[in-house]
Amino acid sequence: MPTWCPITPYKGLFALVLIFILLEYFFNTISDTKSALFFNATKFPTHGRESQTYGPLLKTLLFKNNKINNYNITAGNNNSSTTRNTNNYTTYFNYIVTEPPFLTNTLSNSTTNFDFSSTTEFENASVTRVLNSTVIPLCPDDVSSNLRGRIPVVRSPVPTVQQLEKSFAWLKPGGHWQPDTCRVLKKVAIIIPFRCRGEHLLLFLQHMHPFLKRQQLDYTIFIVEQEGDGAFNRAMLMNIGYKEALAVRDFDCFIFHDIDLLPEDDRNLYTCPEQPRHMSVAVDIFKYKLPYPAIFGGVSAISKEHFKLLNGFSNSFWGWGGEDDDMSNRIRYHHLFISRYPLTIARYTMLTHKKDKPSPNRYDVLKQGQKRFDKDGLNSLKYRLVQKKFTLLYTWILVSIDPPS
Repeated sequence: MPTWCPITPYKGLFALVLIFILLEYFFNTISDTKSALFFNATKFPTHGRESQTYGPLLKTLLFKNNKINNYNITAGNNNSSTTRNTNNYTTYFNYIVTEPPFLTNTLSNSTTNFDFSSTTEFENASVTRVLNSTVIPLCPDDVSSNLRGRIPVVRSPVPTVQQLEKSFAWLKPGGHWQPDTCRVLKKVAIIIPFRCRGEHLLLFLQHMHPFLKRQQLDYTIFIVEQEGDGAFNRAMLMNIGYKEALAVRDFDCFIFHDIDLLPEDDRNLYTCPEQPRHMSVAVDIFKYKLPYPAIFGGVSAISKEHFKLLNGFSNSFWGWGGEDDDMSNRIRYHHLFISRYPLTIARYTMLTHKKDKPSPNRYDVLKQGQKRFDKDGLNSLKYRLVQKKFTLLYTWILVSIDPPS
């Protein structure tokens, strides 16, 4: 009598299913590898609070420990982008395209004509809801009911300070607002480096205060002005804004914002996600296209914890250019990734102005950046606080900084 048993139909079916499972796992692995190798922009659809889920292979590819010298140096200008590579650098760079934490197609993309001479539609609406408890509830995650989607950017006429103060009487001193019917967990500081842009400041405030309020943020606007007419140091002013803002309040999120960029869609949420976010993805002067994958300039959002980890911006860039690309390199060096909203939402209009001359030594400073990440930034920041004033529209910080000898 034979000792082996014949293969029953059930055992054969089980073996066939097992083979199909193994083949599916194999081809999914190949698919993950191809997407990671051949796409710079890897889209991870996220909802809620932007939690990302990665497969085991893709997670290894994205978060592997890079060698110390393995990152690229990229610098862009107003008309083109330039990538400088040395023997110690590679051009590999990934960023994460995320979505706002609500359905992005619930609002019309068509621009609606709003009367910006009056802000009574939402901003001055009286509060009718009466709280039944002394404990203020948390604000809901879904703020889409307050948002309009695409909004017009008004360039003229330029308002006066008195007109803005009258329109935004709901503000608290220092350019602060927060909902009074619910509680926001994260406090947001908007940091704007500034010098000699008076008209841009008025247009910025006119546009941004209603924009930020519709998002139900607990926010404060800080204008950090550099005294004198020496070389402008945008990055140092942003570091100063971070430190001076924390001296006012324990903020959780920092938005570093050029004053000449105005968002065109209020679904572009001014919050800090799990990874540093480049917010000004699609700018009109760049034909609403991303100039280069590693760009981190214009408007960016970084949490307090990440800004500490990165040691802030470099203080070594005097004149235009370089500091944002150095920050992009810092982000990658510390195994973080740049996240972005889609091009259809992260749209900005740039106000016209005379372009600053690029710093002639920005490439040299950028090339040596990695050697200074741990000693050039927040821990080496030196400045003199000349004046701090809490106006209705913003907190004004005037500082004196000395260029290196």
